[in-house]
Amino acid sequence: MNKLTVNTSAKINLSLDVTGKLPDGYHTLESIFQTISIYDTVSLELTEGNNIVLECSDSNIPCDAKNIAYKAVLLFKEMSGLEFGCKINIIKNIPSQAGMGGGSSDGACIFFILNKLLKTEYSFDDMLPYASRLGADVPFFLMGGTAFAENIGDKLTKINDLADKIILIAKGKDGISTPQAYKNIDMLENPVHPETKKLLDTIKSGRDDAYKYYSNIFEQVDNPETVYTIKSVMTENDALNSVMTGSGSAVFGQFQSMNDALKCRDILKSQGFYSEVCRTVDTAFIIKN
Repeated sequence: MNKLTVNTSAKINLSLDVTGKLPDGYHTLESIFQTISIYDTVSLELTEGNNIVLECSDSNIPCDAKNIAYKAVLLFKEMSGLEFGCKINIIKNIPSQAGMGGGSSDGACIFFILNKLLKTEYSFDDMLPYASRLGADVPFFLMGGTAFAENIGDKLTKINDLADKIILIAKGKDGISTPQAYKNIDMLENPVHPETKKLLDTIKSGRDDAYKYYSNIFEQVDNPETVYTIKSVMTENDALNSVMTGSGSAVFGQFQSMNDALKCRDILKSQGFYSEVCRTVDTAFIIKN
């Protein structure tokens, strides 16, 4: 086998708190990460030689060494000591600048595919140092499911599975710059911190009301009118809770009923928002062939 096509998931932050800043500029955090059933599709074919050829369905995304998938191949070569060429095609469905980890998911997927095709049989722990160099969220996608994240997001603890919850994702046209979002966090004088530990304990206990503790500190600094509007529409249409994910600007809501979620999706679409219903899932990757 020299080619593999994989659906690679988006993520949401059920809770996200910034707890400090390291000397290298990275911020420490506490978060509950969750994979969801909105996917990019990544195809990779091994080729002769040493070249990396990258194609992407989104013309706004660079297809050169700036792309995280391209960087992932270089890091895998460094990790394995192997020389190979490859052709990569990425079909983007995960919105950009949304806080849903689309780029990190693609990068992690390259590690996953190359580990399969080259039969290197690396474990999560083997790949973790290289995945962390690729991006703070990349290790989580190699784990998938539900996880408690600490440090810069690379210290991960697998926790009780929250799969199959009904989730509605919505986003306006505007994105939020992650570096600017963290600068804004640094300027907060008296931030209200999310109750991430309470959420963690609730999930561990197996209770079904974890949604009560979904929260995001970035809503205190990155709350454009579109975020407020989406949250209002969701809560007015029976969302159990509605929270921005990542540093923004996508918002997710959890629903008890699929009919309620679909109704709310249609309302948001009629107002011009990107809006999709999905579910929480227990793995980041689905092999298509």
